Amino acid sequence: MQLTFASYNIHKGIGLDRRRDPERIIAVLREIDADVIALQEADRRFGDRVSVLPLQVLDETPYRPVPLSMRPDSIGWHGNAILVRRGIEITGSGIVPLPTLEPRGAIRADLVVDGTCLRVVGMHLDLSGLRRRQQVRTVLAHLATCPGKHPAVLMGDFNEWAQHGGCFREFHGGWRVLAPGRSFPSRRPVAQLDRIVISDGWQVHKACVHHSALAARGSDHLPVFARLGLPKI
Repeated sequence: MQLTFASYNIHKGIGLDRRRDPERIIAVLREIDADVIALQEADRRFGDRVSVLPLQVLDETPYRPVPLSMRPDSIGWHGNAILVRRGIEITGSGIVPLPTLEPRGAIRADLVVDGTCLRVVGMHLDLSGLRRRQQVRTVLAHLATCPGKHPAVLMGDFNEWAQHGGCFREFHGGWRVLAPGRSFPSRRPVAQLDRIVISDGWQVHKACVHHSALAARGSDHLPVFARLGLPKI
């Protein structure tokens, strides 16, 4: 079984031209053609924090949001959302409160693909290095309490400028931190802020940054993705 996982900080749908353009974000997602997508900054910051990707627009795509039942017009929590390709079964979901002073968070989705149970976490971590390490520990502790030990994929905007140190030191015991490439800022990327972390057992077929003309101006981040496989049991 092979699946493509992607992470994309969509900057509330506002591109480098300072226009909020949800259709452009959807077009970028169609370019990537991933099976599971973690979005950051997917809701507006103020008011009812409605989704910047209208639900009626998502209804016309191959994707549906993982339900979190937080706000009627939101698709996520603290800006984090997970989209899955229609046909993938969603068996559970939840929020992961993080220790922070900023509006940050993480969300979890439990999925079934071809009879295989998977666990996905999307996150947007703090600007503070100390907080980021605490937040990674919190996510790992949350996963340790979930029933069943399933293959897991963690992804999002880690806000970590270090290539190998920082909060990535918290991943051990079989976890692998993938570095798809430089994704920020989108016009001339210099930092690998957007990462994908996988549990033991996954095979990595490809991991890279999606750098198209649309993606280069759709947000201040470029999306990253990984093509992963699980061996047959």
